Amino acid sequence: MRMRKKRHLEQRMEACADLLLARGKPCRNLKEAAENYRFLLDYRAVFGNDNPVELEVGCGNGGFLLEKAKREPNTNFLAVELCTNVILTAMERVRAEGLGNIRFLNIPAEILECYIPPRSVGVIYLNFSTPLPEKSREKQRLTSMRFLKIYDILLKNGGRIEQKTDSREFFDYSLARFEEAGYAVREITRDLHRSPYAATNIVTEYEASFLQKGLPISRAVAVKPL
Repeated sequence: MRMRKKRHLEQRMEACADLLLARGKPCRNLKEAAENYRFLLDYRAVFGNDNPVELEVGCGNGGFLLEKAKREPNTNFLAVELCTNVILTAMERVRAEGLGNIRFLNIPAEILECYIPPRSVGVIYLNFSTPLPEKSREKQRLTSMRFLKIYDILLKNGGRIEQKTDSREFFDYSLARFEEAGYAVREITRDLHRSPYAATNIVTEYEASFLQKGLPISRAVAVKPL
């Protein structure tokens, strides 16, 4: 079912313009954009400091990064979300909280290289990405080799990818792809909320609904070689 467009969407997006670093596709063809278009962010100009940068791909309504930004005021966060309706909610929440260390990109993840400088991100968060179990959609999975090659360009050496999912099949797939890409996979758990990592975990909106249904959450950290 298609999501209904929010009322006064464009006016509300304009009201959050200072939080939005990029929107849409720079050209019609994503492959052409990824190969040729570059408008790399100047983090000092964006955030006014040289603090470390972390990235969430698929930020949804922004609950995870909102809490993360409060806990870590000396870290800068980039939030990527393709759906304009959804990213608007996240931006309005950040605006209401008055947080200065989050900025947004309303773009397809396929063109992250167009905006994010190489080797500039310390952590990439993948929280409850859509599993896309159909074989024909493998390239669209956010832990496919296609996307891991993009993350490899963005991540600093020794940087990491942190993944959470409710799908065991997708988790197994992701673990295999991380290892195939040469990452060291650590902190693997198939029941996050009964693990030692629960104490510092930030529960997302999706996660809360899964927990209410009694579904276990899987989590892993994939570390890029130095």
